Amino acid sequence: MLEVLTVSIFNQERKVRIYLPEDYYSSHKRYPVLYMHDGQNVFGAEEAIGGVSLDLHKHLDQSKSDLIVAAIDQNTEGEERINEYCPWKQGDFSELLLGYKSGSGGKGSEYADFIVYELKPLIDGKYRTMTDENYMAGISLGGLLSVYAGCKYPDVFKKIAGMSSAFYRNQEEIEKLAGSTPSVGEIYLDCGTAEAVENNKISELFLESNKAVYERLKGSGCEVELRIIEGAGHNYMVFKERIPGVLEFFLD
Repeated sequence: MLEVLTVSIFNQERKVRIYLPEDYYSSHKRYPVLYMHDGQNVFGAEEAIGGVSLDLHKHLDQSKSDLIVAAIDQNTEGEERINEYCPWKQGDFSELLLGYKSGSGGKGSEYADFIVYELKPLIDGKYRTMTDENYMAGISLGGLLSVYAGCKYPDVFKKIAGMSSAFYRNQEEIEKLAGSTPSVGEIYLDCGTAEAVENNKISELFLESNKAVYERLKGSGCEVELRIIEGAGHNYMVFKERIPGVLEFFLD
């Protein structure tokens, strides 16, 4: 079952798409909550950017999963997705990978605060949630933001997943944070070997950036896994194939 809430963030009204388990209204159970980004692409393809979604609801329905999902729509204006999902401005590694200097980013901390201090209380107040069992997952920049939120709020988020995480945008800062946050819960990361398709240099740097964050997290004592997907690129057809494995991580 899908419901839609409207929230206000960064002076903009935004949809939050809510998945409820099939038995939600016929039971008295409480459920963990998975917070996700790029909400337009999480469930049906009707509003999906690029026309392909994860079809997450279908996987959850088939497995009869006891999980509430709150998927927050992205801001599609200009570079606002980059601004909102990056906690810091672009660093040197990002310039090396992209080949240019960008002033984007810096709103990610405020975005994470919104989820913890505004959205989570709203969800907990409206639905029967397990208030201390919260997860977060994201793709690309959403993966960067999810790992950041897990490190910033280790007492809030028990499990974090980042698929093809675009850590490179804030490489230096996310490595520092990952290396100094020993109490983070379980973390799942994956990354393809062909994220930039035929551009081998960028693909290698992208994978290198993920390995570096993984090593920092592991070195600080986190329970973290990194799956390297041979030949996988950076698109929703590929992400859609991998989402069942991510769900297994959250439902284990």
